[in-house]
Amino acid sequence: MATCIYFDLDGTLTDSGEGIMNCAAKTLLHYGIQPPQGDGLRAFVGPPLRESFPQWGIPQERVEEAIRIYRGFYVPEGMFQNRPYDGIINLLKKLKADGYRLFVATSKPEAMAVAILDKFEMAEYFEGIVGAVADGKVDTKAQVIGELLRRYPDAEDAVMVGDTAYDILGAAEHQMAAIGVSWGFGEVRDMEKAGAKAIAHSMDELYDILTKEKERA
Repeated sequence: MATCIYFDLDGTLTDSGEGIMNCAAKTLLHYGIQPPQGDGLRAFVGPPLRESFPQWGIPQERVEEAIRIYRGFYVPEGMFQNRPYDGIINLLKKLKADGYRLFVATSKPEAMAVAILDKFEMAEYFEGIVGAVADGKVDTKAQVIGELLRRYPDAEDAVMVGDTAYDILGAAEHQMAAIGVSWGFGEVRDMEKAGAKAIAHSMDELYDILTKEKERA
């Protein structure tokens, strides 16, 4: 298997749904768009905001404005309405002890990703944390992976771990295998259709898939 593991953040390392959906709802209301109740805004978790807002009726010419408004809500409060998934820190400890090089590749702005991982004392497990940049030139998952490879050119022997088809497809653009996880915000069938090498349903199963130490049932 690969010697490097790239992890998505939202829906893979941390359950960030509450903060993202709350801030998305406030942003839609700012534009007079009534958000759905419950988990109706789950689709905001994972994809770049530049892709999400137009799907909810924000005109393309106002998307950058909507992103600024969203982040005005998200930075002071929303990004910490969040928690690491049960067992993820133990998984990272084991993988690092096994000698794997660990990285984060997220479409979330990089400074926010670092702040979140620092808050939950997870940053120490990662050799690099790479996210979106403000000019929009690094935004999609494929672009983020490309930026990670630019910064760490010796980390190309890698596998991507994520919870949406965006992670799987982004990895495929770099001829990289990807593993989906079912505890996040994407649909298993979408990840399978996108070409996920495997789907993990627990931290133990993800560890087994990554290390191939056990036969899957």
